[in-house]
Amino acid sequence: MSEEIIIAGFGGQGVLTMGEILANSGIMEDKEVSWMPSYGPEMRGGTANVNVIISDERISSPILNTFDTAIILNQQSMDKFEEAVKPGGMLIYDGNGITRHPERRDINIYRVDAAAEAAKMENKRVFNMIVLGGYLKVKPLVKMENVVKGLKESLPERHHAMLPINEEAIKRGLEIVQTVHEVEK
Repeated sequence: MSEEIIIAGFGGQGVLTMGEILANSGIMEDKEVSWMPSYGPEMRGGTANVNVIISDERISSPILNTFDTAIILNQQSMDKFEEAVKPGGMLIYDGNGITRHPERRDINIYRVDAAAEAAKMENKRVFNMIVLGGYLKVKPLVKMENVVKGLKESLPERHHAMLPINEEAIKRGLEIVQTVHEVEK
């Protein structure tokens, strides 16, 4: 098993944190892991993405041009990475701010309205955990108990009071993810 993932959006959306949590969770399960962030010089609002590979075997290179899964959080990332998903792969996205929805029919497409759900939870900072929950519902790549441990490891200790609401957000993502299109098996 090997899963090659791109998580892409704006800085400030928790893109790198999502990738770090997945990577930490994979390490806890004795998987081979690669976490390679890429971001602009801006702290917030610039582009940000991270490649994560979780594999049962050694990873030959962290550099990827195509992906098994794309987790997309804004229109620019949709425009850039939709075509980079391997046929039969998965694209999961938050619909907020997306003006051109994914059009491919050779990949599985899921939508998590995380921005709207975070607003209902009255905490926009849990947006990324809602998306992560949606992803883990359709692709349970790592065990949920390791995701919770990975979350604790990824958050600075001063933010550990936020752990319960982040766990709740992951659970909400599990509940609200919607199938847009699935490839026939």
